[in-house]
Amino acid sequence: MSMNQQLKGKTAIITGAGSGIGRAAALLMAEQGANVLLIDIDPERVEKVRKQIEAAGGQAITGNCDISKAETLKDCFQQAVEKWGGLDIVFANAGINGTKAPIETMELDEWDTTINTNLRGTFATVKYSIPYLKEKGGSIIITSSINGNRVFTGFGFSAYSTTKAGQVAFMKMAALELARYKIRVNAICPGAIATNIDSSTIAKPELEEVTIPIEYPEGDQPLANGPGQPEQVARLVAFLASDDASHITGTEIYIDGAESLIH
Repeated sequence: MSMNQQLKGKTAIITGAGSGIGRAAALLMAEQGANVLLIDIDPERVEKVRKQIEAAGGQAITGNCDISKAETLKDCFQQAVEKWGGLDIVFANAGINGTKAPIETMELDEWDTTINTNLRGTFATVKYSIPYLKEKGGSIIITSSINGNRVFTGFGFSAYSTTKAGQVAFMKMAALELARYKIRVNAICPGAIATNIDSSTIAKPELEEVTIPIEYPEGDQPLANGPGQPEQVARLVAFLASDDASHITGTEIYIDGAESLIH
């Protein structure tokens, strides 16, 4: 276990905790002393994370929730509060890439699936956490993206980019509304990170018709030779969750090795 116990005694709920950024954040928060409730659409994946945390001496439970079915979230929040007596941190991280297609050929239900999971799911995660966070304040962190905020060259990603831009606007509205309760709300905007979100992408062949060829410098992440690592993003999340970030709210933070500055 880490000697850094800056989250000791705090309770965190993490969505999309079974892999990638969510998993890395769960492991780090637990290492820093937080009790973590892990939510993921894949129960086997999230169970492995729970066992890994417990093997290292941390506290974790899993919640059987799907952020696209908002009513299931209420029970998960209740579960964490009943076990640990309160809630301090919410990491609204779950999301999908969804269908990648030209606007003209994207079906309405394909658009709706991405909007419902990423945007409605984030809204529900934040909404149902507020009654518990109001008791003593806390930190909400939302996983947005460089896409829809600084980058618009993800051809076919109109639905995904719209959700990511929407999350940042929602974060700013929530930050102001919840400030009176000492609830901080921020968003992280990762660039390319080595995760498995690409497995949630459905690419349509018509994409070739709308893709504009763009030449990037060799190695399009100036700070690194390749994508960032989930552990690097997890450190930012843990910082925003901690009291060290007590005056930071309403802010989107880019974590992309300067990738979005040349896209």
